[in-house]
Amino acid sequence: MTTQQRRTKILATLGPATDPPGMLDQLLKAGVDVVRLNFSHGDPSSQLARAEAVRAAAKRVGTEVGILADLPGPKIRIERFAEGRVELKTGDAFDLVASEDAPMGNAREVGVSYLDLPGDVAPGDTLLLDDGLMQLRVERVEGARIHCIVLNDGVLSDRKGLNKLGGGLSLGALTERDRELIKVAAEANVDFIAVSFCRNAADMDEARRVAREAGCDAAMVAKVERAEAIANLTEIVDASDVVMVARGDLGVEIGDAELPGLQKKIIKESLARNKVVITATQMLQSMVESPIPTRAEVLDVANAVIDGTDAVMLSAESAAGRYPVKAVEAMVRICLGAERQFAHDTDFEAAPRNLQRVDQAIAMAAMFLTEHIGLRAIVAMTESGGTARFLSRFRSGAPIYAFSRHAGARRRMAMMRDVFPIDYDSRGQTPGEAGRGSIARLVQAGLLEPGERVAFTSGERMEHRGATNTLRLLQVGPDGEAEGLGEL
Repeated sequence: MTTQQRRTKILATLGPATDPPGMLDQLLKAGVDVVRLNFSHGDPSSQLARAEAVRAAAKRVGTEVGILADLPGPKIRIERFAEGRVELKTGDAFDLVASEDAPMGNAREVGVSYLDLPGDVAPGDTLLLDDGLMQLRVERVEGARIHCIVLNDGVLSDRKGLNKLGGGLSLGALTERDRELIKVAAEANVDFIAVSFCRNAADMDEARRVAREAGCDAAMVAKVERAEAIANLTEIVDASDVVMVARGDLGVEIGDAELPGLQKKIIKESLARNKVVITATQMLQSMVESPIPTRAEVLDVANAVIDGTDAVMLSAESAAGRYPVKAVEAMVRICLGAERQFAHDTDFEAAPRNLQRVDQAIAMAAMFLTEHIGLRAIVAMTESGGTARFLSRFRSGAPIYAFSRHAGARRRMAMMRDVFPIDYDSRGQTPGEAGRGSIARLVQAGLLEPGERVAFTSGERMEHRGATNTLRLLQVGPDGEAEGLGEL
């Protein structure tokens, strides 16, 4: 067992670069754990086809791969220009027209998709277009027309995004299109649904309700990308299953200088509240065109890993880049390097007290024993993946092998740091039989050797969600079978 297992998970966005035959297989073999379907692009039929292709590729490769559907959300965009683009100079007067009958854009004006924008801005506000590359200062508002002054030279083209510096736009997180796309996500049987531009817990609760009404039990992902979300971070984390540090729009709204500290804060808050966390956006952006990342990008990814993120994400690098497989391979190398160099010890003094859930207490006890008596691994029998999630919130040198008969639970666990999901049907087995069976599987796979000890968690009543209440210490015997050392 000399090969290092990568603990941090990798998401890859699908797109034109991943559509050629055989490409999905290559990406999964390279190390992709979860794929992202960007519902901002393409039609529902193409997304359904990609989801089906992912399931087929995962079966061929023999791995568990989650699917994340990323909703467009209320992205504010300018409308189109008559010539496709305009060149603007510092000091130019330039108007935004929030009207359905706004004329085609030119060097003096352009329409905007959010018709209530005039009510959300005031003189002196700074509006950021095209991810902040073009900045406008609001001079005055007259009806549907927002009169602005250009603050920097640049080129502005069709359908670029618009943000307000410091946040404060009142539009909600779920659009009517999002509601329809949730039904598409349900049809595709996705494992995660990402809610763009969420502001508070109510936005996440509404998205969850719409998904459940559509018959979809996907984990809900809160994309933190608005200034309002930072103010309501704790309630958003509590209302979500997964949190994504969406650094693109977030950096535009709060300013680049604030972004590094906030990224660390979001990761820390998510882990402290037992939620899974993704770090995303432009992590290896240069690899859209280059076969190797920059040193700054390597450090960026490594720092997210060191901070404890569960997953790192590729966007355009895999969806539209020239080197999607090389980008995944670079992510793998960087994650492994960061994990080798920075082994963290869990601070149990800072761990939560007065735990309300038995399975969470069992997870903490398993991690404590792992650190203090040198266990090789943790083996968790789980129905929903909840025990594995609690285990993965604690840093440890031991991998977590999560055995479940439910494909959906295994795919959701594919997002969790340190967790390696394994298909195992424990129906009809006692906890002791399940322990012996799971240990035998790990020995056969070369993941355990005779003499090594593991923590084994299960419930007295198998096949019941949230029933984990038992922790056993097992040792692999000379013949590869589990031998009991004790029970807590």
